[in-house]
Amino acid sequence: MNERDHEILRIFADAGVRGWLHAVALGGPGTREVGLGPDEPVVMASVYKLPLLIAFCREVDAGTIDPRERVTIVPTERTVGPTGLSILRDDVTMSWRDVALSMVAVSDNAAADVLLERVGLDQLYQAMADLGLTRTRVRSGTAEVHRTLVADTASADTAAAFEALASHDVAPEVRAYSPVYGSATTAREMTMLLDAIWSDRAASAEQCRFAREVLGAQIWPHRLRSGFPYAGVRVAGKTGTLGAIRNEVGVVQFDGERPVAVAVFTHAARADAMLPRADAAIGLAARVAVTDLRSGRL
Repeated sequence: MNERDHEILRIFADAGVRGWLHAVALGGPGTREVGLGPDEPVVMASVYKLPLLIAFCREVDAGTIDPRERVTIVPTERTVGPTGLSILRDDVTMSWRDVALSMVAVSDNAAADVLLERVGLDQLYQAMADLGLTRTRVRSGTAEVHRTLVADTASADTAAAFEALASHDVAPEVRAYSPVYGSATTAREMTMLLDAIWSDRAASAEQCRFAREVLGAQIWPHRLRSGFPYAGVRVAGKTGTLGAIRNEVGVVQFDGERPVAVAVFTHAARADAMLPRADAAIGLAARVAVTDLRSGRL
């Protein structure tokens, strides 16, 4: 193990997390990469919304979904969540493409479940298979994950289930923490998906451009972006959070250089609602990996 890998491991250890990482430069010759357990199965959490976004884009290309078609989402049918449609009080009517935008930009659970129902798991599986992502499996939307959490923690509702997860007196074993039972992927397959998006292979050029714009609109600066707080650097990505799970996959691009796809997945020793050191570790580990790749003059 080289000094770079030791540094990434130290960052994870200092933050109290287990971590998996893969980074690779996009759009040019050369196959240099940085990996730490890049092919081990990991829990996706809300990173599943990235494959769902691409499945949606492919359905738009196929003409089976009109992105401008209006859909009305009512409060009683919305999945619980801290952002987006999940917290609105009244009926909302919007286009399918704006549903997709909300799903990614603010990690909107309600938008994601509505979109997943429209696209379908079968079409999502087919999209990933077509792109060669054989180890990426989305088993359900967020509402079903919440139902398993309630059952596994013997809680009355979703809020109580997350309180149980955060308890330091009891360490509940939940299916959502297992890549065997929950939605799973590998760090390498997520950089492969990002490569397909940035090279216009994941869908049509128009829809890949839409996907890049949506990923660039993500509002969260506390993980991947925190490692690159500089002018002249663009970061586009998708976070994932579920109790002790904190992830982000995305693309980092310095002006005048090739973009770098990075996927970082972590599982913390604690499940507090706020774990700033675990969040920061994602940005720090990504910076080490990207710096190493940039040293080869991307």
